[in-house]
Amino acid sequence: MQRLFSLVFWLALVGPVFAQAPQPPEIAAKSYLLLDLTSNQMLAERDADASADPASLTKLMTAYLAFVAIHDKKLSLEQTLPVSRRAWDERKGGGSLMFIDTTMTPRVEELLRGVIIESGNDASVALAEGVAGSLDQFVAMMNRQAQAWGLKNTTFKNVTGLTEPGHKSTARDLAVIAGHIIRDFPDFYTYYSVKEYKYNNIAQPNRNLLLRRDPTVDGMKTGYTEAAGYCLIASAQRDFPNGKRRLLSVVLNTASMEARANESQKLLNWGFQAFDAIRLFDTGKPMATVPVWKGKSSTALLGAAGAVFVSVPKGEAAGLQTRLERTDPLVAPLARGQRVGTLKVTTKSGTAVTEVPLVVMEGVEQAGIFGRAWDAIRLWIK
Repeated sequence: MQRLFSLVFWLALVGPVFAQAPQPPEIAAKSYLLLDLTSNQMLAERDADASADPASLTKLMTAYLAFVAIHDKKLSLEQTLPVSRRAWDERKGGGSLMFIDTTMTPRVEELLRGVIIESGNDASVALAEGVAGSLDQFVAMMNRQAQAWGLKNTTFKNVTGLTEPGHKSTARDLAVIAGHIIRDFPDFYTYYSVKEYKYNNIAQPNRNLLLRRDPTVDGMKTGYTEAAGYCLIASAQRDFPNGKRRLLSVVLNTASMEARANESQKLLNWGFQAFDAIRLFDTGKPMATVPVWKGKSSTALLGAAGAVFVSVPKGEAAGLQTRLERTDPLVAPLARGQRVGTLKVTTKSGTAVTEVPLVVMEGVEQAGIFGRAWDAIRLWIK
């Protein structure tokens, strides 16, 4: 019979339990959140699940699907794409433009820069058509990806973010999309740090003002429509004694370009100052050695896929505990990276802090017929 097995490790035997979480600064935005991407913990939020017009933050998903197509070799950065009349017609919509026209054949990389740096609606349409063949098919791809990530409060109706009935998202869902770009495509993420792009002899600045004000901010995306107000997703990475920390802020529906930059900066500074990132386990370090049945090896090493960090209120790391919960018995074969449980981090009083998948660090092959038979008997007796 399978049962839950737990191991408890104290990180500190003395010290206070978490005090009340620090209060974030007053943020002049309809909704916001601050996510620690290093520990994957939410540090602050307000109305993060409230439905909102995402404006050009929509283009995060537009770009993500283009990155996937390039990764899958369905497109290449040097490949040229035609500019359709549909893309040209974006000039009539009053939104941001890359200023491409039907006589041009821009490269995929140029269109990506037009989408990411200039927030060009025309570039978004041309790129989407290049990836999927039509806008309708591309929008369907956007919604399938959102569903695959479990974004139940997001529905896309277009690739640009122009206001349209039913086109909606939330601060939390948009943070998920942004996080996937940073984690899944770190090389492409560097486009979001570019401060200016010139195409067709027209130079346009990146509208993320924090790129010029805070050297630790290296992306991400702005958005504005009358319905959405001024929106900004910003990410910053700063160096600390125990390693680098990355935070992601989302502010929706502020009053101006200055306001979205200022409110984002306040959130990021507060998150870095009010919380410590504690490294619990290094990359590749086993957390436990556990019995394995019917395998060529009688034990398996369990751990996390990477280094494990946890964010705690500043100065309050003492009193944390970690608990490894896994199913028992573990029966071979076990594949490297196979999830077999969860690392749960709590305060001494049992308040949940975070959870991390527990995986097999080295695969265990199945034993021969006699070894399996012997372990089957032992399991039956047990």
